[in-house]
Amino acid sequence: MDWQDPFLMDRQLRDEDRAIRDTAREYCQENLMPRVQMAFRDETFDREIFNEMGKLGLLGATLPEKYGCANVSYVAYGLIAREVERVDSGYRSAMSVQSSLVMHPIYTYGTEELRMKYLPKLATGEFVGCFGLTESDHGSDPGSMVTRAEKVDGGFRLNGMKMWITNSPIADVFVVWAKLDADNNRIRGFVLEKGWEGLSAPEIKGKFSLRASTTGMIQMDNVFVPEENMFPEIAGLAGPFGCLNRARYGISWGAMGAAEFCWHASRQYTLDRKQFGRPLAANQLVQKKLADMQTEIVLGLQGSLRVGETLDDGTGSAEAISLIKRNNCGKALDIARVARDMHGGNGIVDEYHVIRHVLNLESVNTYEGTHDIHALILGRAQTGIQAFTG
Repeated sequence: MDWQDPFLMDRQLRDEDRAIRDTAREYCQENLMPRVQMAFRDETFDREIFNEMGKLGLLGATLPEKYGCANVSYVAYGLIAREVERVDSGYRSAMSVQSSLVMHPIYTYGTEELRMKYLPKLATGEFVGCFGLTESDHGSDPGSMVTRAEKVDGGFRLNGMKMWITNSPIADVFVVWAKLDADNNRIRGFVLEKGWEGLSAPEIKGKFSLRASTTGMIQMDNVFVPEENMFPEIAGLAGPFGCLNRARYGISWGAMGAAEFCWHASRQYTLDRKQFGRPLAANQLVQKKLADMQTEIVLGLQGSLRVGETLDDGTGSAEAISLIKRNNCGKALDIARVARDMHGGNGIVDEYHVIRHVLNLESVNTYEGTHDIHALILGRAQTGIQAFTG
């Protein structure tokens, strides 16, 4: 048995998907891994990473070549996310926001003019994008948002504030969701640009998680948005949720990448570390922990692979994405915590990287649908009864 791949998942992949994975892995290990320790320690993000990813076709990778994208499969997109998050969840967050939460809605909901205006520059990394849905008092319940769009001559005026927005302090393009007064207060999507009067994006400092990516707010004070920068057809929560489902799928792969790092690191550490005259790995308790990690990761990857295949053949469902997002993030966090313990005192030092994954996965388990919210999505699918409200 190949202990790293007991189900021989590598053989389940198409040649082109393996090649994309290998390219992503080489880039991540050679270019991201050397940066991440100090980036996390200093709470900094290197803007050049977007340009590097753009050159490799990693941004908006599933979208058509017409817009400068790679037009790869959803399986390949998942494999990319796995390799990026094997290094750091913050780097994968930056990439997946650009791809799934900015480029996907512009492509899916936008006019051809919007696509041609923004997608090529987002694909190369010349533009950075962010996605504004969450508000300070409206996280799991985005339908209660208070950000408003008022219809005016030639366009709209937006007022409100979004919170916990990945990439916002460095963003050039803002996909923002607001309630439109002229449409019975239904939620509509708008594309804003850096530098517009009344638009600001202050950074949120003091995070103890995702420190290698930049997070901020989006503040809108009577921001004018031209008519052509509203998504013309999509209305309601179907718009943002359609984006989030793509991102959640990538997260399910990414979380397994982080878990794999922790598993492999724990295996090597306990083989190398000797106590009482023998390696820690010679103890039954340690081997049981490694077996548990292996089991959950192998099963989680198979789930993500299968959902990716259904997205590629058009049979995928939002509920299946909720299942793998919930399972894989929860299991990855558990694995990272155990890995930290297996490293003993060294486990809290960033030189070993495991504590960074623990801290990151606390956020990954929460954002884009908490563990419990995804449980309610699955419960509704089984019973036909929604339990989000009383």
